[in-house]
Amino acid sequence: MNKEELIIETRQLEKKYVTDTVETTALAGVDLRINRGEFVAIMGPSGCGKSTLLNILGLLDSPSGGSLKFLGQEIGNSSERQRAKLRKQNLGFVFQSFNLIDELTVEENIGLPLAYLGVSKAETERRVQEAMERMGIAHRRSHFPQQLSGGQQQRAAIARAVVSDPKLILADEPTGNLDSVHGREVMALLSELNERGTTVVMVTHSPSDAEYAHRIVNLFDGQIVTENINSRKHAAELL
Repeated sequence: MNKEELIIETRQLEKKYVTDTVETTALAGVDLRINRGEFVAIMGPSGCGKSTLLNILGLLDSPSGGSLKFLGQEIGNSSERQRAKLRKQNLGFVFQSFNLIDELTVEENIGLPLAYLGVSKAETERRVQEAMERMGIAHRRSHFPQQLSGGQQQRAAIARAVVSDPKLILADEPTGNLDSVHGREVMALLSELNERGTTVVMVTHSPSDAEYAHRIVNLFDGQIVTENINSRKHAAELL
């Protein structure tokens, strides 16, 4: 795997929210490069722009200024239709609140991304089964989200995120609604996916969760103030 292959590159990325009376700057000139195969944690105090940055990197929102490149393609000013196509084909999302659909079973929730991509029924069944087995929830396939523990719901959400074999997973506080035991399980799963080659970008308040990352980016007032290589993670990979 070539870790120098860029997945995402931003230059002087800006995001401003304007109302009739107030202009709020959420991001102010963010320069960030994320290589294929990295696990990057984005940290900072509440209101510093972490989730805004993740939403833009995940093509859920557009920047107000600057450059955003995904796989070498400039997409900062792309239309919603263009961004949606790129999201479906390349990205997986893991949210703090799981975002599972209550009326669908675990199996049906996990298969949704493949339905949007028009994957055949047989191929969908194969991929969903594989994803459930990887996440250890195949025995819960016919259950509904309300019948699962928080840890099981997040496992289902991660299975949904990886079922389409995305190039990049974006995780927004993935352990925020979990106890410490289930939180560690979820972080171990994300780390395992990264070790298999999936690029992961995670927003977190948790220093212990950030320890799973290769690199920790700290935001403050919409700007990157520090970027640190995780020496423990690097040392472990050299063993």
